[in-house]
Amino acid sequence: MTDIAGKVVIVTGGDGGLGRSMAVELARLGGRVVIYDLDATDIRKAVEEIRAMGGEARGYVCDVSDRNAVYETADRVRSEVGDVDVLINNAGVISGKPLMEIPDEKIEATMNVNVLGLFWTVKSFLPAMLVRNSGHIVTIASAAGLVGVSRQTDYSASKHAAIGFGESLRAELRKSGHTGIKTTIVEPYYIDTGMFEGVKTRPRLMLPLLKERYVVEKTIRAIQRDTPEVRLPPAIHLTPVLRAILPVPVFDRIMDFFGVNDSMEEFVGRRR
Repeated sequence: MTDIAGKVVIVTGGDGGLGRSMAVELARLGGRVVIYDLDATDIRKAVEEIRAMGGEARGYVCDVSDRNAVYETADRVRSEVGDVDVLINNAGVISGKPLMEIPDEKIEATMNVNVLGLFWTVKSFLPAMLVRNSGHIVTIASAAGLVGVSRQTDYSASKHAAIGFGESLRAELRKSGHTGIKTTIVEPYYIDTGMFEGVKTRPRLMLPLLKERYVVEKTIRAIQRDTPEVRLPPAIHLTPVLRAILPVPVFDRIMDFFGVNDSMEEFVGRRR
């Protein structure tokens, strides 16, 4: 079991949406929360919200796609807060357009934030965890990391990579004998945050638009129970099974039947 109380917990992308809700709940549980994000004003508001309810929080402007910035900020966190016990890699971006409509720089940004950012943050804080043989690293991936989705070539590719990163890290830690360091990969369907504004989903009983609070609760419970993988909603567990046993054309038709490849047609995303 991972106890949150008194632990230093970093949440990247923590000044809004899922990350902010997670930071607030972690603080309620007694975590010493550290928020990474890009907007100093939004970070300050998130920190003030946590402190107003009696929690402990600090915020740092940090672009996780910038390797040097991540390493420099990590030095500040160690000096000002202490060694990190729980790292939650939540920061992410999405384009939501057909491949040929995505500017090259947007594709690079998706990969830099959603994939390379994982490497820089983990390399910043893993060494101290290895010395103690304790800690917890959470990768917020996506159900789009289990199957390709129309209008998500950059996002889905990045989340496939995120899942591969998390699984490889788990294997590496286990092989080296650092079994005290736990990892969790979270693979949710669409969440009702501004990031996915405009997406459509059907049938709602099997593939609902997930409530932000629900994902936060499931993620924190997975941290507390050292659960290595979380797929939300439960129907997502069928995806790898169907891919393994069905011919590709049949699997594609099933995805079409459930509206997966139409889900992004009216995507707007976060206006920010």
